Order: sequence, then structure tokens, then C-alpha cells
Amino acid sequence: MRLHSNIQLLLCLILTTLVLTESTQPPFACDSSKPATKSFPFCKTTLPISARVKDLVSRLTLDEKILQLVNTAPAIPRLGIPAYEWWSEALHGVSNSGYGIRFNGTIKSATSFPQVILTAASFDAQLWYRIGQAIGLEARAVYNEGQANGMTFWAPNINVFRDPRWGRGQETPGEDPLVSGKYAISYVRGVQGDKFEGGGLKDGHLQASACCKHFTAYDLDHWNGVSRFGYDAKVTKQDLADTYQPPFQSCIQRAGASGIMCAYNRVNGVPNCADENLLSNIARKQWGFQGYITSDCDAVSIIYEVHKYAKTPEDAVAEVLKAGMDLDCGFYLKNHTKSAVQKKKLLESDIDRALSNLFTMRMRLGLFNGNPATLPYGSIGPNQVCTKAHQDLALDAARNGIVLLKNSGKLLPLKKTISSLAVIGPNANSAYTLVGNYAGPPCKSIEPLKALQSYVKNTQYHKGCNFVNCTSASINEAVEVARKADYVVLFMGLDQGEEREDFDRVDLVLPGKQQDLITSVAKAAKKPVILVMICGGPVDISFAKRDPKIGGILWAGYPGESGGIAIAEILFGDHNPGGKLPMTWYPKEFIKIPMTDMRMRPQPSTGYPGRTYRFYTGRKVYRFGYGLSYSKYTYEFVSVTQNKLSLTQISSTKTTLQNSDSVHYTLISDTETESCEKAKFSATIGIQNHGEMEGKHAVLLFVKQNEIGNGKAMKQLAAFESVKTKSGERIEVEFVISPCEHFRTANEDGLMVIEEGSRYLAVGDQQYEISRIVDDGCDDVFFELESLMPSPSPSLIPLPIPFRINP
Repeated sequence: MRLHSNIQLLLCLILTTLVLTESTQPPFACDSSKPATKSFPFCKTTLPISARVKDLVSRLTLDEKILQLVNTAPAIPRLGIPAYEWWSEALHGVSNSGYGIRFNGTIKSATSFPQVILTAASFDAQLWYRIGQAIGLEARAVYNEGQANGMTFWAPNINVFRDPRWGRGQETPGEDPLVSGKYAISYVRGVQGDKFEGGGLKDGHLQASACCKHFTAYDLDHWNGVSRFGYDAKVTKQDLADTYQPPFQSCIQRAGASGIMCAYNRVNGVPNCADENLLSNIARKQWGFQGYITSDCDAVSIIYEVHKYAKTPEDAVAEVLKAGMDLDCGFYLKNHTKSAVQKKKLLESDIDRALSNLFTMRMRLGLFNGNPATLPYGSIGPNQVCTKAHQDLALDAARNGIVLLKNSGKLLPLKKTISSLAVIGPNANSAYTLVGNYAGPPCKSIEPLKALQSYVKNTQYHKGCNFVNCTSASINEAVEVARKADYVVLFMGLDQGEEREDFDRVDLVLPGKQQDLITSVAKAAKKPVILVMICGGPVDISFAKRDPKIGGILWAGYPGESGGIAIAEILFGDHNPGGKLPMTWYPKEFIKIPMTDMRMRPQPSTGYPGRTYRFYTGRKVYRFGYGLSYSKYTYEFVSVTQNKLSLTQISSTKTTLQNSDSVHYTLISDTETESCEKAKFSATIGIQNHGEMEGKHAVLLFVKQNEIGNGKAMKQLAAFESVKTKSGERIEVEFVISPCEHFRTANEDGLMVIEEGSRYLAVGDQQYEISRIVDDGCDDVFFELESLMPSPSPSLIPLPIPFRINP
């Protein structure tokens, strides 16, 4: 979010504070105790919301209408309509980062869950949903207590984590479009009060409103003189189709998100908030979006002032409203819309269209149905904020997201009987660092140091660096502390001073003298040391990966209010780590690639290596999906259901086409057709825990291709599941494979197609090959599924699965 001028910000904060401290009653319209307003048709709950909204908008003057087009919408006293603040944040817990929420009353804090990148590492959709539920519940409680002037929350951030330097990558579910989309579905349904599987919203009414951002191809804030406010992202149709857009399509079509935020940047020359094709044709017409569209803060003003896309402020206003945007986070529409109407650049009906979407949202939230205390969600109160269940959930999310990257000689877990421990590093004694950005005041704050002291009484601490940026390091003093201890744990990495909104990194190494501190302490310590990385984005720690004096490495992201406890539990074996990296960790030389290069696919002729695990061809420090455990898990393909696949059968036109390379393919524009449903098959995976501990870990199923090139991904995540197993236990998990979804790829025209050719199903070190066979007798091409194993396994029997393609 870009903040407005200091004076405007101060006025808004003062007014909001006054509103929220005068009364503990939540703001609402259509008060039954006021006869003058309750008789309005827009207050009659027996009427459809569309009819109520039409009546309300018809009663407004042009000046009143214009004032409702901005995030801080004033009251309309003559109609009994209170002020409303659209901007509230709930990225990983209810936050006071926006203007809508204040922790200045009975409720002083809210549950602060791990930053999203770490939560994503659990690959646990049920966990994501439960977090969304908790956030939605606490949000409604804050409103009911009179400490909120709005119920629209501008989260989740589902942009793909394309470049490791991006300061906001920490806010996202990682680099995979499927994971980002699944996260959006779970989080949005949870926040809005829907069922996990969807379809649970009664008459469309919401517990709270979720808004997916930033639409679209936004993943650069401020790098090398390039700012998000003026950046023009050059994106191919192919990359838009299978990388940048899918998370938003899932958010709209499957999650049922009630809000979308259009991003600051341009895409191929057109500002997102002024792109009619993006907002109206794609989001609303193609994907069926029925909510409201807000700008990012001040994104309308920069269309004229920075992008120079519009010739006048009035042109900028006209462009965004005609494109389909509804709300301006800022003051530009307030200041220039009337002039745009007077100059005939804009029709009043364009304003009415936007207002219809805005008031529909407020009615779906129940804010025009009378006193909320008598309505659904009205009984949710302060006793449902910071509950034990929610705090346990925050702890569970941190436990299940933390990733074990190295454990040489089974150094971990540490024995609880050790006599002394040294804790060193600038991130060891800071609870504030653990919560990341967009965080509200947490229910509790427990530093890693304090959590570790509960395990080892004789724990000595040294900060090591002056700050996380480590411009100066007390290496000699830290070394002396390390020499005296049986074991050493170093808490290093980044913080919001190194990666944040409007601040991208310029390198991928540890800040300042951190590496010198780590290697010096490791060299002096009695035993191999443990390195805990607190950071959102990846860091090249190849030196630590190779160093035999560094025996254990954990990545803990920004683990939230209970992160210190979770780290300590993992280090001492009270929890078995099972998280997997949701993003590739690139080597430091990756910074040679301009952050402005939006291409996902590699270009061997120029040495461009591509991006993310799907396309990147260069060296990796750690790969996407990597993560160790204290248990050894093995996998096997138990069965794959018999199924025949014909391209002509799943084609909407019942025909196939040929590309320039004479490869047969069929177009797949909709994955939920009857023919696509019939093509689905299941793969049952056997999983066994060979360790001595119970464990929960993520099982990732990939689809791989033999023939890469022409823009094809090397592999693509098809499904994932978080599974729990006892020591020695074997379980089976069934994955449903949809060829229309998991075998398709985008061509250069941005069309989704399935091409003939080989595929593999892969999990762990096991894979099944789907090898192409040509039947000369009938000129048919079909696929047969057979096993490919790193070593023979008598329990695994090849299961032939024919996939017949009629070119």
C-alpha cells in the first residue's frame, strides 16, 4: 500500500479514532429504532439485494455518489447510512495496518499467525482454511465490539513469487500457481464463512470479505531505480495464461472472493486499474466475478502522474471507472470525478455501476440489515479473539511450516539433557521480527531465546551483530560464548529492514558480516552448530550447506507469535519437522538476471535460465519442495485406476489440431466439462514412516514431461497432501489426476492445450512413466502407464494404463 500525504493520513486516523472511541456499538444502517430510515426499500431484507441497492443508489445526489467511491466513505446522515472504511488488512491475522481496525478498546490484540510464505510450506489446505476461519471470526468480533469501521479485508496476496529478491515474496504462498490458487481457495472460504469445500454461504452473506491482490503480474516493488508505481511489466500471453493469472482465476471461480485489488503496474503498456479487458472481460465476464474491484492505494493517481497513460486527471478517472474498477484507495476519484462528468468524459451511469458493486458488498456483510447483534455473526465477541484454540493453531502452523534443510550425522534433535547452550545472533531475542509485515499486535510474544531457555537453564546469549544488517559484528565475544557451551544455535537471516514492501533486495547473500560471524562461531564450537534462518525470501547459504561444522539448518520464515516455541520444540524433538520449501533457493549469481525480466521460460540461446522450479535450468541452493524430517519416509505407487484418454473425446470441438512442429493437441478452455470429468483418474500412493517419531509432512505429486522445450514446464505440481503417520506406520493417500488440468500447458498464444507426448507421475524418488506408443494398425497414438523406480521393489507391480489419442 502506498500512503497518502501525511496531512491526509493524520486526518483519516484522527477521524477514524474518534468514530471508534465514541461508542462501542458497531456502525450499521437501517436502524429499526429510527422510523425515518427503516422504511426505505433498501432497508427491507425481504427484497433481493439487487433491488435494495438499486433503490439506495437512486436516492443519492451526484456529490454523495462521488464521496462513496473512495476507501474512506463518509456517512450519509439523511439516509441513516454510517461512514465506512474499506481498507482493512488481515494477511496473517487481523491487523491495524489499514484504517478500518483499531485495537483501542476491549480488544487489544489478535492472533498473529506465521507469515504466509511459511504457512504455505506446510502444503496443508485444511490448515490454511482453519487459519482463514480464525481470522474471519476475530475480524467479526472486532467489528461487533465497535472497534472496526469496515469488514473488507485486503488479503490474501496471491502473486507468484517469481523473483527471489522481491521484498513482498514473504506475503505470498510461494512460486507455484497451483499452490497460490489452493491457498486462495482455503483462506478466502475460511475468512468469508464458507465451508472448506465451498457452497456454504447462505444467500451470499459473508462473515467478512476477502480480497485477492494484486491483479496482475505484480511482483516488483523497488529495484535498481525501477518502482512499482511506474513499472511496465512485459509479459507474454503464454506466461500470463499458466503462471500469473491462474491464482486469480481460482480465487474468483472456486474461492468466491468478494474483492479483487488491481495493481499499480502496467502490463504490456496498460495500467492494471485501467484495463477493461482485464477487469471486465476476463474477471467479470469470463470468470464470473461478482464482487467489488478496488485500486491499490493511489494507483489511480499514478495513471496520470507517473504512467502518463492518461492526459488529464479526469481522463484517469474515466479510464478506471469505464474499465470496471469500483473503488479508489485514495482521493483521486473524490477530487476529479465530478469534473470528469461535467467534461462529458464520464457518465453518471458509470458511477452507478461502481456504487452498485460497493453497496452490494456492504449488504452482503449484513451492514444494512439493522442491529448486527440480532443477526448471524452478531454473537461473536471479544471472548473469541486470542482464544487458546487460535493460539494453538498459530503454534501448529509454525511447527508444520518450518523446514529442516540440513541434519548431518543426525545432530538434531538435541537431547534435553544437555548441560549448556549458546544462543547467538540478531534474530534470537526479537519477537517483533518473527511476525513479519502487515501484522497487528499479537496475543503473545515469545522470543526464540526465551523458548530455548525453558529447555536448557544454562543458556548463554550473545547478539553477535549490532543489527540484522550486521554492519558491525562482535565476532570475538560471540566466539568466546560459543566455546564454553556444549551446543550452539545461531539465529541469523533477514528482517523487515532487509526485505519489505517498497524494498526489494539487491543481492541474495546474508547481510553485512553475518557469514563471517557464522563461520567463526562454527569453527570455534565444540560440536557442529545449528543455523536457524529467519527470513521470507531465499538466501544463498551454500557455504553453510557445505560446511561440516554446521550440522543443522532450519528455515523458519517469519513464524508468527508462537514461532519461538515452535523452533525450540523442533530443535529438542517435541515436534518432527515436515515442511517443504514453497520456493526455489537460487544462488547468489542469479542477481545477474534483471528483476524486470518477467519471462518464466528459459532461453538457452541467450543464457537466460528461466524462473521457478517449473522452468529454471540453473544451479539451485535448495529446490522447490525440499525438506527433511527426523523420520525417513518412503513412497510407492500402489494403484492407478484404469482410464482411457482420447484427445478427441475431451476436446470441446471433438477434433484435434497440429502445431508447427506437427504435434497433435487439443484446446482446453474449461476443465470442468463433462468430458474432462470423465477423463479423471486416481493414483494411490503408499507412504511409510520408517523413523522413531510420529511425523506430519507434505506429500507432493508432480507431473513431468520427457519432451521439454517449446515453453513446456520440466515438471508441474499436480496435487499435494499433508499426512500424519506414527512411527512404523504405513498409510495410503489417493490423489485425483485431471488430465484437463494437470496435463495441459499454455501455448504461445496463451491458449491452454493438451499435447500428445510422454508424461510421468512423480512422488519422492518414485515415478511412473506414461510412455507414448504408436499403433501402426490404426494410426492411433496412446499412452501406457508403467513404473520407473530407482531400485526394484517387489511390492510395486506395473499397472498398464492406456491413454489413446486419435490425432
